[in-house]
Amino acid sequence: MRNLPGLTALVVVLVMGGARAAEDWEKVADGDVAIKARKRPDIPGGREVWAEGHLDVSIQDVQSALRDHESFRHWMPYVTESKVVSHEPDGRVTYTQLDFPIISNRDYVLRVVDEELLAADGTGVFRQRWFSQGKALPERSGVVRLYHNEGSWHFTPAGESRVRFIYRFTVEPGGSIPGFLAGVGQKDAVMDTVRAVEKRARKLATERASAR
Repeated sequence: MRNLPGLTALVVVLVMGGARAAEDWEKVADGDVAIKARKRPDIPGGREVWAEGHLDVSIQDVQSALRDHESFRHWMPYVTESKVVSHEPDGRVTYTQLDFPIISNRDYVLRVVDEELLAADGTGVFRQRWFSQGKALPERSGVVRLYHNEGSWHFTPAGESRVRFIYRFTVEPGGSIPGFLAGVGQKDAVMDTVRAVEKRARKLATERASAR
């Protein structure tokens, strides 16, 4: 069984509560990737998560990986359907379905905006933001629709084939979650997403090199 990525795993791990006040950040991890989280009292079971660190990959390949939503089903664990519903002046609308072995399947509809892209010569920064468009498509029978899903990626170069990133998002667990799943930690969930992006970017780099 593959590990859950952060964006998808948080439908499970965000059931974790906390005694801290909503405005307080709780340190989750402090290493190569620093992670902190805080409760979102306006979203039942929701938490806002902030992660930052470095990846030893090219910013060009990271941008290519995260802009190709259609391919997410091939490399994001538990993503079984990922498609672009429409391209619009203010971003693209995407649909994602997640199939889990224990809890009910989830899905979400997002508007994804590339706020800043690399220049033609590969220089610059990459910033992407997304927010829920849950009512843009009808709900599917037997699938729990997640209506709170927002966040962003911000990548800046940090040397040759190295980037610094900030990954920030809020999402709800949605529906009924078995109590024993509450033990799953945010650290593992976020790291799964970060490493999945890193792995995909490295694969794209290899493909670019072999195509020369």
